[in-house]
Amino acid sequence: MIIISNPTAVANEIKLIHSLFENGMELFHIRKPDFSEEEMKVFVTAIGLEYRNRLVLHSYHHLAEEFGIKRLHFSSTNRPDNFQKTEGFSISTSTHSIEEFNALSEDFDYAFLSPVFKSISKENYEPNVNWSTEIEKRIHFKTKLIGLGGIQSENIHQAMEIGFNNVALLGSIWNSNNPIENFKSCQQIVLSF
Repeated sequence: MIIISNPTAVANEIKLIHSLFENGMELFHIRKPDFSEEEMKVFVTAIGLEYRNRLVLHSYHHLAEEFGIKRLHFSSTNRPDNFQKTEGFSISTSTHSIEEFNALSEDFDYAFLSPVFKSISKENYEPNVNWSTEIEKRIHFKTKLIGLGGIQSENIHQAMEIGFNNVALLGSIWNSNNPIENFKSCQQIVLSF
């Protein structure tokens, strides 16, 4: 299961990130769109060295080498047209329709498809399609399909049943009074598949 950082700072954020890793978080996507390069360096440096292999950079990709990070994410707007994977790197991207997902290069290890449900963290961001029927149009199986948007313990089972390979959490972690407990309950559901 993947966790995406809150776009803005959160109280005790680094401590929470470490706790999520200690409780089995597989991958942590660092999406901080308003961070300067210096702020990004400080943030990454604060995360324990032992977790660097599970960090995914959404911006300042050139910092990957400096920090020994081997995972990069491209939004749908900054994804290169003729994408070619760099040896030794895991690459992911974001998509917003099954057609966009199906058109991806096979070089992407996984792609987010959103919004699956009504977003917890973004106002007025909800699906305008029935994902149960849309996912039947999937023809691209080399890239893993990751459900994002409104994912929480109450609907993970549904997302996995309709055909997502895994899920990513954002609002259900960072907008929660108990992010670690929320993570654990979501994790149990994913592991049961």
